[in-house]
Amino acid sequence: MKKTRFGMVGTGRISDWVLKGAVLEPRFEAAAVCSRSLEKGKAFAEAHGIAKVYTDLDEMASDPEIDAIYIGTPNSTHHDLSILCMNHGKHVLCEKPMASNAREVGEMIDAANANGVMLMEAMISTLCPNFVVARERLAGMGSVRHYFASFCQYSSKYDLVKRIIAGEDNSAVPSSFNPDCCGGALMDIGIYPIYPMVSLFGRPQGLKASVTACEVPVGNEWKRIDLQGSVVFEYDGMSATVLYSKIADSRLCTEISCDGGVISLDQIHICRHAEMTRRGAPTSGRSSGPQAEDISVPVDADEYLCEFREFIDVLESGRLESSVNSLETSLITAEILDGIRRQAGVVFPTD
Repeated sequence: MKKTRFGMVGTGRISDWVLKGAVLEPRFEAAAVCSRSLEKGKAFAEAHGIAKVYTDLDEMASDPEIDAIYIGTPNSTHHDLSILCMNHGKHVLCEKPMASNAREVGEMIDAANANGVMLMEAMISTLCPNFVVARERLAGMGSVRHYFASFCQYSSKYDLVKRIIAGEDNSAVPSSFNPDCCGGALMDIGIYPIYPMVSLFGRPQGLKASVTACEVPVGNEWKRIDLQGSVVFEYDGMSATVLYSKIADSRLCTEISCDGGVISLDQIHICRHAEMTRRGAPTSGRSSGPQAEDISVPVDADEYLCEFREFIDVLESGRLESSVNSLETSLITAEILDGIRRQAGVVFPTD
């Protein structure tokens, strides 16, 4: 069996999580890892059985025994690292968000086209088997009237951020809350409910965001970063509402309301359970109403497997773009994130 040989860029938590799923794909091979720290690179390689360790990405991207690169570094680095790898003729699977803003995403797409290589955003939501089933069932439910999705998860790092703001801790602001690293709740988890919305319904006609933000110390300045938000989107004949937060928890499910009923997903970032409730005849308040149908399918042993399966499937088909996690979806999503940040007053150095 021919394997796609990957070079892994980054040795942080996300790279560790992703690799544990990737190795379940028999056509995947982790051929090398690149880290600025040789010590961390060697430790990561030993933990995952990787033969080669690099500290210079240009050198790893020049390796003829590597076919593709996974980028699992902080958001602010995705653009430059991805383009470097594509300019060396390597296919790139880039962790979400694809880049800091839409301009950078556009430049990455141009680089992929110019070099004749594949570029895909590693967005798990749209590739989960139960989301795929929901998308298929949606076609038989009539016109969509409303999309609601929420991803609210209290971050353990927020406690540190509060101490830093209060002057009780001299640590650096974590990258996920640091605007210089292109962090914040929107870029970290707000993208999860937004990307599937774009994948399903395309570009919205407008949006209105309500964002909770704060000022954090970065160097000698205090800079604004978002903590949570709610966004209402306008579409022709329908609307959409998205909630996201790194300072509060929520167990709200995702619902897509249609003329023919409702499709419900237990969670939008990694869907493990899906239901469909068809609209029945009008009932009295005492009636239990239509019964939900469980449309769930078995999930993968590890959720991150689906990203690498899709990437390799596309490559083996001779194509250079996923029809699910398409470049157009990534670009529109980036434009939406830019629009929300403008309304929130959150500015990145790359803007």
